[in-house]
Amino acid sequence: MKTRKTIAVAFIVLSVILGVVFYLKIDYPENFVGYFKKSYYGQFGPLAICVELLIGAYYLFIGHKKSNFALALFAFTALLDIIFNLTGVFISGVPHYAMVIFFICATISLWIAFSNAFNLGRITLLWAITSFILGNAIEFHFNYF
Repeated sequence: MKTRKTIAVAFIVLSVILGVVFYLKIDYPENFVGYFKKSYYGQFGPLAICVELLIGAYYLFIGHKKSNFALALFAFTALLDIIFNLTGVFISGVPHYAMVIFFICATISLWIAFSNAFNLGRITLLWAITSFILGNAIEFHFNYF
């Protein structure tokens, strides 16, 4: 239990710090039309990944049965952002230092989610596929739509 809460606190601290950094980097438009452009909404992609990590970490901290799904959702979103950026599908708004941090957190999150390391309830195949699809949807939303 101590390991679970330690990992959760580390994830919470990382998500809050990175979330604040990403929030401070958001450029707000000067006119009303700017709020309806893709370039404005694309800035919120890294912040959305931080929110997913925060929610997954909170669930892990309290030992909620949906923590494995939330961690898998974060991991798929973060890893897909890195993979799509490396393959040139799109250019990510996540800085390189954050990609490294997200990669490490995503690897740990996938291990926790799929091994059921803390006995919080196995993630089923349906929920694993759902988290993968939602991770793709979130990535494409902030980078294509």
